Amino acid sequence: MSMNSLPERYTRILVTGGAGFIGSNFVRYVLGHTASVHVTVLDALTYVGKRENLAGLDPHRLSFVHGDIRDAELVDALVGDCDAIVHFAAESHNDNSIEAPAQFIDTNVRGTFVLLEATRRHNVRFHHISTDEVYGDLPLDSRDFFTEASPYNPSSPYSASKASSDLLVRAWHRTYGLRATITNCSNNYGPYQHVEKFIPRQVTNVLTGRSAKLYGTGENIRDWIHVDDQCSAIWKVLNDGEIGQTYLIGAHGEHSNKDVLREILRQLGHDPEDYERVADRPGHDRRYAIDPTKITRELGWRPQHSDFVAGLRETIEWYVHNRQWWEADKESTEKRAEARGQ
Repeated sequence: MSMNSLPERYTRILVTGGAGFIGSNFVRYVLGHTASVHVTVLDALTYVGKRENLAGLDPHRLSFVHGDIRDAELVDALVGDCDAIVHFAAESHNDNSIEAPAQFIDTNVRGTFVLLEATRRHNVRFHHISTDEVYGDLPLDSRDFFTEASPYNPSSPYSASKASSDLLVRAWHRTYGLRATITNCSNNYGPYQHVEKFIPRQVTNVLTGRSAKLYGTGENIRDWIHVDDQCSAIWKVLNDGEIGQTYLIGAHGEHSNKDVLREILRQLGHDPEDYERVADRPGHDRRYAIDPTKITRELGWRPQHSDFVAGLRETIEWYVHNRQWWEADKESTEKRAEARGQ
């Protein structure tokens, strides 16, 4: 897609969590593909949010506010100065939610409520970012897929908190007429992802001379999508999606954790069997798989990074060439993982 080729129905966008992994990639996508959209990022800069994720972007089109989505006064002021909100901000690491769920409920549920109330007062467009984990999991031997009609069946405090926030958005649309949409996406990969997550953790383990780690049997299946494809889908739904609707974003990228780990090792020049088995996550979801038929049929969206191996290669290269971005986080991440037996 060429520069400045996207429609600009909304020109003053508030992006919550815009210094995190997917949020910062979305900001980069929007500023790189539009001519005049101004983005305001609201981010609490927790351990997964970094100002440097937004480095190099046009300061005339990007404003940064260090703050919390639970701060009603701040949120109200920012919402009143925008015409659309894209809500990424959330606690998102499953293992952390199992150990300390309170922060997940407070941020993901109460924070979303604060945003919805401000959105209702100012009558702006609201798009909510969610996850396929709200649907629970599928049997490993199943060929079923999650669709927009799948029942919610969350497995962890994290996925339960996201399911709760989804339902709040739906209720505010139905009761108050909020101009809202929701997207539930499969597992993202790409640059700027914190080293606690599966792919960057394994890549950086190898790069720092540690053993690659496989959780449990490694048979668990994830449905991978490149973060750029998630961003293009979000922009499509924000501009062209039907108000009140949910769209599932996926790229038919099902791979077992074991196969992904083996491919990482191969690409880094290691024996694909040179990994260590570690403790599995409690209640580890078995299989995620998304059917993106609705967003393809109704909005014409399709993923551009359909070759997972090629996308993984580009991602690995980014971590190889950006050690200064992740090295400071690596030691503390591994200490937390080791305390869990992982």
